[in-house]
Amino acid sequence: MDTVKEKRSPIAVVFLVMLGILGGLQLFSKPLEGKPVTGKIEAPREVISILENSCFNCHSNQQNLSWYDKIAPVSWTVNKDIKRAREVLNFSEWEKYSPADHQGKMYAILNMMQSGKMPLHEYTLLHPSAKITEKDIETIKKYTLSLSSGSTSAQKKIEALQVSSSVPIPASTKFPVSPNGVQYTPDFKNWKVISMSTLFDHSIRVIYGNDIAVKAVETENFHPWPDGSIVVKSVWKQQELPDGEIRPGKFINAQFMVKDSRQYKDTEGWGFAKFSGDDLHPTGKTASFAKESCIACHRQLAEKTGYLFDVPMKVNTQRLIQNLQKK
Repeated sequence: MDTVKEKRSPIAVVFLVMLGILGGLQLFSKPLEGKPVTGKIEAPREVISILENSCFNCHSNQQNLSWYDKIAPVSWTVNKDIKRAREVLNFSEWEKYSPADHQGKMYAILNMMQSGKMPLHEYTLLHPSAKITEKDIETIKKYTLSLSSGSTSAQKKIEALQVSSSVPIPASTKFPVSPNGVQYTPDFKNWKVISMSTLFDHSIRVIYGNDIAVKAVETENFHPWPDGSIVVKSVWKQQELPDGEIRPGKFINAQFMVKDSRQYKDTEGWGFAKFSGDDLHPTGKTASFAKESCIACHRQLAEKTGYLFDVPMKVNTQRLIQNLQKK
């Protein structure tokens, strides 16, 4: 019996020490800051159910945390992740976003779900019920597409006026400038194509690069992308001709990414901008809009493409570019 006790004693001591350390850590654990619900997303019940089950624990002020989420040191990571998630998207403050933001954020949610980036893998390991199914994705997809088809031209005009009124446009140019200083330039149409893609919304997306970006692609030197790189994604609706050929139709937007490590430190060195519609109205009302929206999704692709959604391919021939731009 004495021998058994001697063997168990060290284990008991280690257990008590670990228990004491764990208990001591709780003294440094602060509860998550509670915030009120000031606005709720209005969507079909099945959409709300999916978002509540898989997103609300981080992206809202309505947390339903498990007991182990509240114990330090796990709680430190959980609280940090929730604070960061709220900054990117908060369903409890939905009224703060414009109709265009509502649509953009739902597209981002859908993209993250389809790519398996959200919910986070480490989150679903501890919360398996939060996993997204193919049926869930189809439900979110249907709702997201309805936001595009349901918007009226009047709403778009009001939104454009609201945004453009806060955008400084230099007197020396007729082209708009994003709140963070990224300026639209039509010159990208003469740049080389570094990638192309389509999306579930039946759009055609062509990614152009300036000379610095093209050289980075050709030499496979985009980890990181060199300063001065500019990448532009031009988005059109697909237009199907009678013979079945697919060509770019109505212009939707041009999305700019400008690499300047010093100016855009808060967004991993990239300046983001989106110019939409025939009037090229910029997205965002303040210079920090990209920090609150764009970079959160682009960070998920940091290791693969240097914060770009589309993997650069070999530079296309001039003939391919000309054919693509024909309407």
